[in-house]
Amino acid sequence: MTLTPTRAPDVRVRRLTTTLYGYAFLEDFVLLYPVYALLFSDAGLSVGQISSLFALWSVTGVLLEVPSGVWADAVSRRLLLWLGPLLTAAGFALWVLLPSYGAFALGFVLWGAGGALGSGALEALVYDELERLDAAGRYARVMGRARAAGLVAVMAAMGLAGPVLALGGHTAVGAASVLVCLLAAATALRFPERRSPKTGHESWTATLRAGLAGARADRSVRGALLLVPAVGAVWGALDEYTPLLVRETGVADGTVPCLLLLIWAGATAGSLLAGEGERLGTAGLAALLAGDGLALAVGAADGTPWGLGLVALAFGGFQAATVLADARLQRRIEDTGRAILTSMAGLGTELATVAVYGGYALIASGGAHGTAFAVFAVPYLATAAPLLLAGAAGARRE
Repeated sequence: MTLTPTRAPDVRVRRLTTTLYGYAFLEDFVLLYPVYALLFSDAGLSVGQISSLFALWSVTGVLLEVPSGVWADAVSRRLLLWLGPLLTAAGFALWVLLPSYGAFALGFVLWGAGGALGSGALEALVYDELERLDAAGRYARVMGRARAAGLVAVMAAMGLAGPVLALGGHTAVGAASVLVCLLAAATALRFPERRSPKTGHESWTATLRAGLAGARADRSVRGALLLVPAVGAVWGALDEYTPLLVRETGVADGTVPCLLLLIWAGATAGSLLAGEGERLGTAGLAALLAGDGLALAVGAADGTPWGLGLVALAFGGFQAATVLADARLQRRIEDTGRAILTSMAGLGTELATVAVYGGYALIASGGAHGTAFAVFAVPYLATAAPLLLAGAAGARRE
């Protein structure tokens, strides 16, 4: 029995998507995530030293974000997706085998480098392969499901980290994390890639110039580049403070994880619904951001566990909007420089996230966490306004 011409692309799309979902799950199914701060503390590190490690991690990602995008466009995206988890595995192994500040610092550099290698390369590979199979219209739905797989993996890791830590200590948690990274690297080898890698120094510089020229020449590309950090940075940074927001509602510490799962569930639902959100258009995306900004402000300012339902709703909308902003960018990029421009959007997100951390510290140090969350709802209203105007202008032209 032979496949019909319409069946063959579906089979290849299924192989691509199942590989993507498995890779996304394994990347985030890391049992060290919920407990690595405990590992650092048990090794005798001070709060200042731990904070310096986080800063080193962020700086590594910022410095390597765009160079890794150039590498992905000039060489092989699949190669980077394979190499990234191996670097992360090496970093985790160092943490467990040589628990010291120096090993932790080197581990964070390796982890940051591994994350930078995949940033931009994954989205570019998936979009180009879907486009080659005449399925680019599925990109938002596919990436939404991939993000959902990653969120489910985080929740599963949160649930398993405690029992594994109790049974085998940090060594068992670290070994499990290294194993998962190795499985992610093995999964990356299943990604299809039909691009011909470029060679030579000139190809690297030419690739970078071509990618930047695409952004300079096309106003819609520049707008899409700015939209990605505008949508993803604020709520991505606020996520780090959700345990403090939950505790501020007055619930017992034992209840905090359950309410955090509610917020994570909201973000997961948003990922799964992202594909449907493509029907919204520019004005619809603006309405989504504005509505979720209001839900975040009201829910956070409420100060009760009931208000966290609105926060979960807002996070779901922001997650969907993040996927839609990425899809919007991919549609506007020509094949040349796709990974570079996606990495530039990632760089913008990283820098904006750092700015949110600083602003949050200033606001929350003199007020409540609910107040800080409500204040950071304002950028979403500011982002929605020009989108709404652009959508209205587009409708008038039609």
